Amino acid sequence: MKRMNKMIGALLGSAMMVGALVLPAISHAADKARLVIQVSVNDPATWNLALNNAKNVQKDVGKENVDLEIVAYGPGINMLKADSEVANRIDEAVDSGVQVVACQNTMRGMKLNKDDMNAKVGYVPSGVVEIMRREQQGYAYLRP
Repeated sequence: MKRMNKMIGALLGSAMMVGALVLPAISHAADKARLVIQVSVNDPATWNLALNNAKNVQKDVGKENVDLEIVAYGPGINMLKADSEVANRIDEAVDSGVQVVACQNTMRGMKLNKDDMNAKVGYVPSGVVEIMRREQQGYAYLRP
């Protein structure tokens, strides 16, 4: 009888371990896709590429199936100014569900304030730290 109890205990333990391994995979598969895009250059072509990438991801996987964030810091923050060449594209991206954020460290260094920026962008204390956190949260990383 003791031997049978040990065998049943071993089988139950094994089943619990398999369940513990499978459940996270199932719940992760049900999660949305996540992508963080870094833009740190002051170049409209690079910004247009990043915005095209975001738009294509939304089109290919469905807007409701993806969380997208574009993080701008360093010289890349210039394209988030209210009067930038890509301001209308930034507006379109935000309106479609893309989160576009500016690094406040860079803004302080460049003596920019929120009045200088596109009204639709968000803000993070540090662009690099934001990207690190997003990657820790399972976001894929892209730098066009």
